[in-house]
Amino acid sequence: IPGGTGTIGQKVASTLGSQGHSVQILCRNAFLASAPARVSSDFGWVGKSYLNSNPRVSLRDWDGGDLLDIVGQDWLGWQDDALTGADAVINLCGGYTEQRVMACERIVRESLRVNPTAMQITLSPVDEDLSMKLKKDRVALCEKMVKDNCMNSACLRVEINDIDGACQKIMDVIDGL
Repeated sequence: IPGGTGTIGQKVASTLGSQGHSVQILCRNAFLASAPARVSSDFGWVGKSYLNSNPRVSLRDWDGGDLLDIVGQDWLGWQDDALTGADAVINLCGGYTEQRVMACERIVRESLRVNPTAMQITLSPVDEDLSMKLKKDRVALCEKMVKDNCMNSACLRVEINDIDGACQKIMDVIDGL
């Protein structure tokens, strides 16, 4: 789950873990994300207690598509570690900067190279929740990239504050595999 340190990612990861799935959350710094207390608001955080409560969930450093933004120490080889054998890749990378597009491109490219049959799931807000045309365009570009290149994909849209609805849509896709 790239971008899985957020609220939706944590909920989906714990649900999948409780069903017996092994889940790997890709994050920019696994050390900071697993710290007992949040160290910085600049990086995702799930916390030590979350990981202790969810033993089938692990964290993995990755570059998010931008080599200048990586701060973890073990980001090489994430493709083989995280994508090989994955049934699904759930892209929850947030933000609407160029970083979102780069992360999506990296996920699609490396998934095609390592595991082209994995289900690619993207989650984005509905257009009404995106105030700027630029944000809408970036979301549409990522969805097009996934649809045009991935054998199995689901591009999901939800209202921005509908956490339960977002998780349910993701789980519906996973349950259909």
